[in-house]
Amino acid sequence: MKIKTGDTVLIISGKNKNAKNKVMRVLQKQQRIVVEKVNIRKKHIKKTSAKAGEIISYEAPIHVSNVKVVCPNCNKPARVGYTFLADKKKQRICKKCQQSLDQTPSKKK
Repeated sequence: MKIKTGDTVLIISGKNKNAKNKVMRVLQKQQRIVVEKVNIRKKHIKKTSAKAGEIISYEAPIHVSNVKVVCPNCNKPARVGYTFLADKKKQRICKKCQQSLDQTPSKKK
């Protein structure tokens, strides 16, 4: 997936269109991401003998096709490309300004 945790993304469709925030979590198998303060949902918790009932707000995941990565160099939403460095490490680049999107080259785990 071309989006990583900590990237700034722009929502390009849906009810939160034009919102710009950071990625908190990436769900790779589902092709979804959790963006802070975007797609807020409410969950109603039933009361028990130990706890009172409450309503919890949380960020629900959104599909990666509904977001674009914002380049930290040109500060515009852009597509993500890849280049290989001299030491054969893969690095993400902005397709508009050809600058790196990664602070450090990605490491294989």
